[in-house]
Amino acid sequence: MQTAQYLAAVIEELRRSTALISDKEAEALVTGILESKKVFVAGAGRSGFMAKSFAMRMMHMGIDAYVIGETVTPNFEPDDMLIIGSGSGETKSLVSLAEKAKAIGGTIAAVTIFPGSTIGKLSDFTVTLPGSPKDQAESDYTTIQPMGSLFEQTLLLFYDAVILRFMEKKGLDTNKMYGRHANLE
Repeated sequence: MQTAQYLAAVIEELRRSTALISDKEAEALVTGILESKKVFVAGAGRSGFMAKSFAMRMMHMGIDAYVIGETVTPNFEPDDMLIIGSGSGETKSLVSLAEKAKAIGGTIAAVTIFPGSTIGKLSDFTVTLPGSPKDQAESDYTTIQPMGSLFEQTLLLFYDAVILRFMEKKGLDTNKMYGRHANLE
């Protein structure tokens, strides 16, 4: 296959994946964000990069959003929400974060392939994304892509769709959001 054919195949996989996401679960996440004082995001590896992009867009909307592990991240409190993106829902460092957030009393949301995972069970609600985990033998969902690529790509697109829904609910447009964009670049 040529590169353009691989790209077309990846886009088709994403089209199939995004069509399987529950609107009810997605809307619960949007509502949770709206009701939270601060929103924290976490993910490991490439899922962590997707979480960082999500936090950035939330900041552009005026939400107090933070990435776990950054030096400017404030304390987590009972009125806050932690959103964990994890394909497996079993990443040890993320399980530990979920347990600590649960003990503090904040809201936890898991965006995962496996809602019955450890992180899924610790969460107040989950958003199930279709996809194949890093070890594709653990899934019936097939992909031509390596490891967790399909989940990570779907995660980014899902987070961007949540932003669009939030913009709709709050009457925001890109011009209003651009006013919060970094200006010391």
